[in-house]
Amino acid sequence: MPKLKTHSGAKKRFNLTQSGKVKRARAFKSHILTKKTTKRTRRLRTTAYADMTNVDAIKKMIPYK
Repeated sequence: MPKLKTHSGAKKRFNLTQSGKVKRARAFKSHILTKKTTKRTRRLRTTAYADMTNVDAIKKMIPYK
């Protein structure tokens, strides 16, 4: 089998846990934060897991992670 190329955008956005789950950051945290409540921005700091419907596609994009 030839080597696979890693998707540049995916390698910056996703990480794999030891058990094989896909970790991701939450969206809506980059700008226009003044109108968002402190509670909301604090929740957006925490990591989340990718939905099971997307996991297979993400793992194909980051084969060596």
